Amino acid sequence: MNYYAMTKRLQIPWIGEYYADALTLEARIKNRTEVQEAASLLCAKLMERKSKREEMIQYLADKRGISFDEMKRQLLTGEYKPLEPEEIVELEEVEEGE
Repeated sequence: MNYYAMTKRLQIPWIGEYYADALTLEARIKNRTEVQEAASLLCAKLMERKSKREEMIQYLADKRGISFDEMKRQLLTGEYKPLEPEEIVELEEVEEGE
């Protein structure tokens, strides 16, 4: 999957009248389209949350006993799946046996 292709579009559910109006106002003040402004705002928020996102990835990696990089790879490639309760017990048993 090529995320950098110009034809890729992210679709989001309706954000509601209040936020749609706020987005329109924000975009027009900056002489942008709503789509351009929404993309800009989303990117800014994602950058703001970088340390929290990395903390969450590290938590998931620690829980599985794998590296941060491996957990990030699994998340990006779609290999990640939530652990079942039985798997958590198995992982805890392995840790206790070490």
